[in-house]
Amino acid sequence: MSLFYPNEKIALFIDGANLYSAAKALGFDVDYRKLLEEFRKRGRLIRAYYYTALLEDAEYSPLRPLIDWLDYNGYTLVTKAAREYTDASGRRRIKGDMDVEIAVDIMEIGAVADHIILFSGDGDFKRVVQAVQRRGVRVSVVSTMRSNPPMVADDLRRYADNFIELADLVNLVGRPPRQGDVGGYDDDEE
Repeated sequence: MSLFYPNEKIALFIDGANLYSAAKALGFDVDYRKLLEEFRKRGRLIRAYYYTALLEDAEYSPLRPLIDWLDYNGYTLVTKAAREYTDASGRRRIKGDMDVEIAVDIMEIGAVADHIILFSGDGDFKRVVQAVQRRGVRVSVVSTMRSNPPMVADDLRRYADNFIELADLVNLVGRPPRQGDVGGYDDDEE
């Protein structure tokens, strides 16, 4: 990853659901400790945001251990309540889109960052990428083309300054999926 300069100020924006889906499609779990360490080596990390929606009424969320771990280990958590609904075919669905929160934070940090790394393949981010680039900020997108179907929108990949293939990061930030383990969190960690 020679796309980084040692003194540049970098910020990570992780679309939790999108990164989770991309990693699962590639057959690994993200180790969030390794991810943070890896990007701290690449420049002056000024912020690492993690975005996710949580069900409010759920007695227990499988995301809770990960959220707690991230909160105590260098990540800025941005969460909101997910809405549960029933779709036209009668299936229970959960809606918790974090696009607006991510876009607003990218615009704000874009005033002080040199390089933004967006962990998402969502094409809706094309306009915010273009907006911060006009301010002189470089944007790298981390997602995958190696899943079927690819998890990154062609528009987003085209407009980013750099596309980082998630599959190429597996040895740096990944680990094989384990039963009962939520990426980066182990039951024996405090």
